[in-house]
Amino acid sequence: MSRLAIKGGEAVCKLENWPRWPMFDKAEEDQLIETLRSHNWGGYPSPNTKAREFAAAFAACQDAAYGVCCANGSLTLDAALRAAGVRAGDEVIVPCYTWLATAGCAVFTNAVPVFVDINPDDYTIDVDQVEAAVTARTRFVIPVHLGSSVADLDRLKEICRKHNLILIEDCAHAHGAKWHGKGVGSHGDFGSFSFQSSKLMTAGEGGIILTSNKEYEEKLQSVVNCGRKEWGYDSYEGRVFGNNYRISDLQAAVLLGQLSRLEKVTLQRQDAAAYLTEELDKIEGISTLKRDGRATTKAHYQYIFKYNPEGFKGLHRDKFLEAMLAEGINLDGDFYEPIQARDIFSPPLDQFPMLKERYPHGITADVAETPVAHKAAYHEAVWMHYPYLMKGREGVDTIIAAIRKIQENVDELL
Repeated sequence: MSRLAIKGGEAVCKLENWPRWPMFDKAEEDQLIETLRSHNWGGYPSPNTKAREFAAAFAACQDAAYGVCCANGSLTLDAALRAAGVRAGDEVIVPCYTWLATAGCAVFTNAVPVFVDINPDDYTIDVDQVEAAVTARTRFVIPVHLGSSVADLDRLKEICRKHNLILIEDCAHAHGAKWHGKGVGSHGDFGSFSFQSSKLMTAGEGGIILTSNKEYEEKLQSVVNCGRKEWGYDSYEGRVFGNNYRISDLQAAVLLGQLSRLEKVTLQRQDAAAYLTEELDKIEGISTLKRDGRATTKAHYQYIFKYNPEGFKGLHRDKFLEAMLAEGINLDGDFYEPIQARDIFSPPLDQFPMLKERYPHGITADVAETPVAHKAAYHEAVWMHYPYLMKGREGVDTIIAAIRKIQENVDELL
């Protein structure tokens, strides 16, 4: 009789037994009711009451001087480029292994994304390739703090200083993370965070951009508020061309509730992840990503580990994931694919003509060689969403039991 659930055996657990996300409690309810009764729900005047309160609190949490809320985490990247004075044809160096918005912000501001590969140790941007990619047209670098890892901010800041580049940290996965004891998002010129529904903090949608440069902060406020220059953000020279990127006060109210327990849940996930790493390292065919001691607090939006089919008698990763799902644990493999290889990322040259010089045939899979990202996306990486860490060590033991069960009975799948 089969033991594996995918073949009709009993599952290790049930999907519904894992914590649901998003999570909320009375903190969000109280903030929402207060805002509802205020009759002041919108994004205008900008920043509105709750948006102003949340932006200041979150910036302080991440050790930045200023925060400016946006409608989502894609527009925060767009706003940062605009506030920094992006020009048509500027090159923006980005990792290929991330969500589309990291490169899309360059396209939408008439700039040009330049794709580089990731390093195999932790899947963050390969800093050696960043420096090699710098040209006379390069003006920005956007590293991504990916999954549970923080990009090498020490090297990136050094490269940006050397070449006079603007550093925008993409922190969509990294709420609460710290590097050398200082919050991510405060090391570069800008730090971008997303509050989309899957993120560690969420209002369904939303985002925030951090900076410690007063002129950038004022320009960000204008970019987000249709280009207006109003009291408190009107001291810079000239004007910026903006749009309505504002967040509503209802969203900001939810985020204030989410922020109230960020430190607590970050530490809970960090403890569970450390135990998970210890246990995974004991399993043949599974390896964990490099732990960088400079990342003094890890956020764990996604816990990523590497799968080697040799430890499972040649079983492909995707078959392993199907078996894990049947056991009650829903993991992902191609959570991200190399951006340039994705059909969904195909900006038309007649709409975005600044791309033509670097990409005369458009952005296609062959415009950048990124073998590490390809291996991660299609063969090696396994992504586990953060709710699986919220059951602590008991949850980790369940995950380990499912992996060992599949490994011990892999012949049923071959």
